[in-house]
Amino acid sequence: MPDSLPHWSLDDLYTSPDAPELERDRNAAKKDAEELAARWTGRLHQASGDELADVISAYEAISEKLGRMTSFADLAFAADMTDPAVGQKAQMMRETESEISAKLVFVELELAGIGDDRMEQIYAESLRLREWKPWLRQVRAFRPHQLSNEMETLLLERQPSGRAAWIRLFDETAAGLRFPVGGRDVSEAEILDMMTDPDPAVRREAGLSRSGILDQNKRLMALILNTIAKEKSVDDKWRNFPRPVSSRNLANDVEDDVVDALARTVTDRMPDLTHRYYRLKAGWMGVDKLPWWDRNAPVPGEDTREFSWDRARSIILEAFGEFDPGMAEVASWFFERNWIDAPQRPGKASGAFSHPTVPSAHPYILMNYSGQVRDVMTLAHELGHGVHQVLAAPKGHLMCSTPLTLAETASVFGEMLVFQKLIDTAEDPVQRRALLAGKIEDMLNTVVRQIGFHNFETRLHDQRREGELTPDQISDIWMETQATALGPAITIDETYRPIWGFIPHFVHVPFYVYAYAFGDCLVNALWQVYQSAETDAAKAQFVSGYLDLLRGGGTDRHDAALAPFGLDARQETFWSLGLDMLAGMIDQLADDLATDGIGEA
Repeated sequence: MPDSLPHWSLDDLYTSPDAPELERDRNAAKKDAEELAARWTGRLHQASGDELADVISAYEAISEKLGRMTSFADLAFAADMTDPAVGQKAQMMRETESEISAKLVFVELELAGIGDDRMEQIYAESLRLREWKPWLRQVRAFRPHQLSNEMETLLLERQPSGRAAWIRLFDETAAGLRFPVGGRDVSEAEILDMMTDPDPAVRREAGLSRSGILDQNKRLMALILNTIAKEKSVDDKWRNFPRPVSSRNLANDVEDDVVDALARTVTDRMPDLTHRYYRLKAGWMGVDKLPWWDRNAPVPGEDTREFSWDRARSIILEAFGEFDPGMAEVASWFFERNWIDAPQRPGKASGAFSHPTVPSAHPYILMNYSGQVRDVMTLAHELGHGVHQVLAAPKGHLMCSTPLTLAETASVFGEMLVFQKLIDTAEDPVQRRALLAGKIEDMLNTVVRQIGFHNFETRLHDQRREGELTPDQISDIWMETQATALGPAITIDETYRPIWGFIPHFVHVPFYVYAYAFGDCLVNALWQVYQSAETDAAKAQFVSGYLDLLRGGGTDRHDAALAPFGLDARQETFWSLGLDMLAGMIDQLADDLATDGIGEA
């Protein structure tokens, strides 16, 4: 892609790592935290409702200052993970955050410790405190799992030299990896692009190169994963969480049995989804089975057009605007105000994300844009996140953050809008078929593959409780769970064994991955509600309710957020609704292929 791809400017956070404003905010946050702690530690149970509201407001202001500083450092680090000075600054900000947060640990602990009767009394007395009720509900949900003030403080202060340090080691190691292909060394982003190259020889060489380098690093990756899992196990034991996934579920504001229903339903449907699709794809490509490095290979008739940045922008904004003009306007700010970093370059974090930063600023999007149709879809996904984060920002720093169960709603919905736009405007039926296959693969990667990852994590964390796992033991779990997820039409041989080593969510946020499946199935259900709206008034009502859901941020649980649409994630039929939509798309593709004499074995 040309050099005209945008680089973000972090000036809306701070103008440089040495900006005087950064040091000013650091000192102010420390001073404000010390004063709040000196005045209120051990006394919140005596405070009136209005006084508690004042404490929470002060706590939010300090937290937002910390969030601004760490967001700046983390974004700078993501842009260049190989610069020691940038890494040093990011680590310093994490240590500052831990030091100051440790002084404020009493706030959430003491708020959670107030008895239910007393809390109801002060809610009744204070309108201002009632405004914080959604956040307080989440804080107080952790009451059975909280430790003493002293222990919570110790854990916070040790975090930069504990789990955070292992995450940093993982990130810097991953960013520094180079993969030999075609006589040159390439980055992870480049090697992943090569694995979707039209040339099967390039895909094979890229896949085997990736496997070889990951295999060389498997001992380090196993050590990191073992350490992360062991620390989590100890933490879970002290906090009385019954299962490794339970703490993540509580943080996501979702019940264990809801997540179990999702994982069980998707796992049961794997033969109907991934197994069937990859069997179709293998036949389409003229083989009985696909090697694992061809899982995401372009299908015959694949749309090989290169989408310029301006063309991608036009497609996305038009698709968003047809759904709601206000949604397109917010998305346009990311392009107009330099909130996106798009080019591929050595040392930059791979993949893509939308970082919410803080409500007093705005989100930033990181991309590794190469101009393929999947990059357009990825950009739509991240812009969906960005729009969501902007719309939720007025809820304030403590209540704008959406639980992972709802965090993928706008991103996946944005992808769906753009996919529909692309397929509706595609005149070539072969191209339309390829677009349909591409969307099916995206959804399989988001739903089935992520539940395959979730099943891997579940088994790994369960077995880690019994002792450290060797790289081969981890690889055994990986191979068994992924064979179940991918099915017999994908050949996974010994070269697939080390691929678990650089999946960042396993290290960054254990049990994050099921949120992707949750979000995709949720959006599939929402999409069917939207598509079933038969009148303009009904569509307008859906759009209004959908935007309200986004504006709610973290104030509503999944059940309350979905109730206006007549949906209930506690019912297994909810998950089947989303999976039936995906199965229907595979049916459509199978029918299209049958017209060309390509059938199912």
